[in-house]
Parts: sequence; structure tokens; C-alpha cells
Amino acid sequence: MAVERMESVESVTSTENRDEEAAATSSAAVAGLVTYPIAPGAALNVRSGPGTGYRIVRVLPEGSRVSIFCQTPGGSVSGPYGTTSIWDNISNGEYVSDAYVKTGSDGYIAPRCS
Repeated sequence: MAVERMESVESVTSTENRDEEAAATSSAAVAGLVTYPIAPGAALNVRSGPGTGYRIVRVLPEGSRVSIFCQTPGGSVSGPYGTTSIWDNISNGEYVSDAYVKTGSDGYIAPRCS
């Protein structure tokens, strides 16, 4: 069983990255999209596909919120919100394990990705 690990973000996280995340969250709110918080206390790897074998495309800083556009089955991951094979598509080609997103459900809360 693969385990997605949350990684601490060092102080090298640039202000630019935090500004981009804030702008993305603000844009989602303006568009009326529901956002969900990631697990507190650490950063979260965003991957190019639904599993830990996919490359990391970026890291969400602590305190981030995500919009879930669709969900898909993938590699099993254990995290703060349980063990799951559900992966959340948060942007084009960007996935995070649902085990690290507080959706309030153990199942699918968005349409399946096609």
C-alpha cells in the first residue's frame, strides 16, 4: 500500500506561490465553486495523475483550500481523513488524494472524471 506523505514546507516557499494560491482560492470563491480545506499542519503533494507513482507537479502550502472538479479511483492512500483510493482532480492534470482533503464524506462527492 502506497502512502502519500504530507511534507513540511520550509520557509523557502516564495511569496509569489502564496499569492498564486490566494488568487486561485479567491477566483474559485468568485466563480461560486465549493472549496475544501486540506489537512492541517503540513503541505500536500499535487500529482500529475491519481496515484503516488505520478510525478509531483507542485506542493500546496499549509492552509490551502481546493475545488474538486471530478474524482477518480487510483492508488490507495492513508491520511488524516482515512484510507481511500479516491483522487480529487483540482485542476487540469492535477490530483490530490482525498485522504488529505476534508470533504465530510468517505465516498465520492463530485462526478467521476471521464
